[in-house]
Amino acid sequence: MEITPDELIKIQAFLRSKFGNDGLAVRPRSQTTDSIEVLINGEFIGLVYKDEDEGETSYDFNMAILNIDLPE
Repeated sequence: MEITPDELIKIQAFLRSKFGNDGLAVRPRSQTTDSIEVLINGEFIGLVYKDEDEGETSYDFNMAILNIDLPE
């Protein structure tokens, strides 16, 4: 399930609005077309995956948080 350029623009606008951050950007991945990278101010923070099931399309935002990144 490829994420189209139109979907990429819509997902970026949605995430910027939800998180209130114009530094948030999305970009295609080089190895696969079923997901896109999410960055804040150029720093990778996660992935958005596309899923289609029974005629419905959804997007899953996945962000891993490392223990070493958490405040003490």
